[in-house]
Amino acid sequence: MFVNPGDTVIVEKPTYLCALDVFRSYGAHIVGVEMDENGMRMDALEKAVADNPNTKFIYTIPNFQNPTGRTMTADRREKMVEIADRADIMIMEDDPYGAIRFAGDDIEPIKFYDRNERVIYLSTFSKILAPGLRLGWIVAEKNFIKKCTLMKQSADVHSDNLTQHIVAKFMEEYDINEHINKIKKVYRQRERVMMTAIETFFPKGVNYSHPEGGLFIWVEVPGDIDTKELFDTCIKHDVAFVPGEPFYPDKVIPGTFRLNYSNMSEDQIKTGIKRLGTAIKETIGVQV
Repeated sequence: MFVNPGDTVIVEKPTYLCALDVFRSYGAHIVGVEMDENGMRMDALEKAVADNPNTKFIYTIPNFQNPTGRTMTADRREKMVEIADRADIMIMEDDPYGAIRFAGDDIEPIKFYDRNERVIYLSTFSKILAPGLRLGWIVAEKNFIKKCTLMKQSADVHSDNLTQHIVAKFMEEYDINEHINKIKKVYRQRERVMMTAIETFFPKGVNYSHPEGGLFIWVEVPGDIDTKELFDTCIKHDVAFVPGEPFYPDKVIPGTFRLNYSNMSEDQIKTGIKRLGTAIKETIGVQV
């Protein structure tokens, strides 16, 4: 609906690998914008927009971003809308993890600052109810929704009726907010266990994000580390991670990878991080 071959899509660097695959499949020119601990840098975004006048939209995951776990600050969210307004481009706000905040204060979505129907807000039940439920929702301008409906109908007529009825029945009979609070408590404890293990077993100099929610921790090993070599070493120690390379739209930063604390027991997390720490030390030449 937005992208023709050669059009520019601006994304965070790194960002969700499946989104990159979709944009590439339509022939988009993808421009990555640097992040820091507070999300996408607005000075870098302004430059990217100025350098790419054919930009169609900005794609962002502002809450507990995949893969970094970082969250964009409120002032940057408002600034992003200002930049998009000036350049007359859209913003696609992908927010699958926003409800899973287990520390800190809630931040209004980017859509909150939207005065010109410029922000397309996306979310899903897959992270708050069950990952097999491929069902979500869109908040956007009415004409855009109509076009989405036509495209959906041409693709598969409609979303699976059974899945929709399952979700509707759950929400009729149970308190979904109570359910979300339960999973937040579980994820918070597992995140704490993983962070403590990282502090204990990783060598000095390794950087990692400190998420206040979501599912992910992003790790950066110092030096010009071959991520494949590190991954192979980890496999020998019976542990694995998701390499950083697929998350980058352009130049890859070596030695980066994503960890996920959502589906392992606390004992498994401790054991896995201890093994990972040993593998990192072996790869960078630190005495184990």
